[in-house]
Amino acid sequence: METPADRKEIITLRRLIAYADKVFGFTGGIVAGVMDGRKLPRIPTGLVVQSVAALFWARLGSLNALELTAQSSFFRKWLGAPVCSADSVGRVVALMEPAGIRAGIHSLYSQLKRNKALPDQNGLGVAVIDGHESHASYRRHCSGCMERTIGKGAAARTQYYHRQVTLMLLPAALPGQIALRLLLDHEPQQNGEAEVTAALRLLKRVLKTYPRAFDLVLADALYSTSTMFNFLLSEGKHILTVLKDDRRNLYQDAAAQFAALAPTEGSLGSRKCLWWDLPGLLSWPAVDAPVRVIRSVETRTVRRQLDGKKETLTSDWVWVTTLPSDSVPTARAVAFGHQRWDIENQGFNELVNGWHADHIYKHDANAIECFLLLAFLACNLFQAFFARNLKPEIRKGCTRAFWPSLMATEIRAGIPSALSP
Repeated sequence: METPADRKEIITLRRLIAYADKVFGFTGGIVAGVMDGRKLPRIPTGLVVQSVAALFWARLGSLNALELTAQSSFFRKWLGAPVCSADSVGRVVALMEPAGIRAGIHSLYSQLKRNKALPDQNGLGVAVIDGHESHASYRRHCSGCMERTIGKGAAARTQYYHRQVTLMLLPAALPGQIALRLLLDHEPQQNGEAEVTAALRLLKRVLKTYPRAFDLVLADALYSTSTMFNFLLSEGKHILTVLKDDRRNLYQDAAAQFAALAPTEGSLGSRKCLWWDLPGLLSWPAVDAPVRVIRSVETRTVRRQLDGKKETLTSDWVWVTTLPSDSVPTARAVAFGHQRWDIENQGFNELVNGWHADHIYKHDANAIECFLLLAFLACNLFQAFFARNLKPEIRKGCTRAFWPSLMATEIRAGIPSALSP
């Protein structure tokens, strides 16, 4: 009987690279399009891009760990040379042009779209946007760091940190296949500016590059601003955000109508729901169109692990959106509202815990931006490979974390025995 250990010949890092080259032109197109600011480079930019991609695919976790595998026969066969030192990789990435990496991500998206691998959700392209803090330090800082004061009086200290806003595409799942979650782009948040300001800058750039990639943007309550709503309306896009009582007039108007109207019964998965749907509200005059407020009171039963007893939990959600009620019924709008969590669960959590994307490979503003974009590129390629190239019988019984460990083993197996620990 075949075991996961027997699958080394079925799934290897070389096979992922062959798939990326064949389908997306990774080495000859995407890698070749990335440039840096060096005038007479001794180390080819493409060699560094490929090395960093392998670092993320094998989840090595640091440039020093990559350098320890530099003499592997895997790199000599693929790159034609050993991997350069950790310092050199960091220095080259700090000089890279982010636009070239973004163009590579767009090329991957375009090919997947041509291959019909990114279907809309019932006629709507859906994306989700959110901010994420990658790290914080009291000592190390760079030109791109944000600052905040921790503590009071004599105990007050300045803390330096980086935040960025990310946009993720949420296509529907093809029949019998896994849904892809595509990381489109991110924008660093500058010191002293609000997250929504960085988000608007990101959306303006993305909408020029991906004008038809999505029709609806999902976001949390922070994005419930007239500036964000009006911008997306002007671009012909819809938005759905969590509504909280800080949007006072709209929330109070909706709450009064909730109390006066009988809810509609529904369900979302195993949850029993009571829904209120209020279209055409004019209680937010700063927005250039009427808005729609939806409330969902959801009840579910869980079994506690500690004592095995069942417990009933109730949650109360309220969203505000520009989606029309005649084409997007309440059930679909509620499902969209819950999909906002995909960027946390399948975006930030996976990137941080599985891909080491929060690790500061070099503390430089441009390097941090480029390393994260390279993580997006590597992650998108891996997800496409996992969902589109691996057959279900091969994936059966193995978590996603199994395959990177196998790829890391392939790299380490090529290290000469004299250098092996």
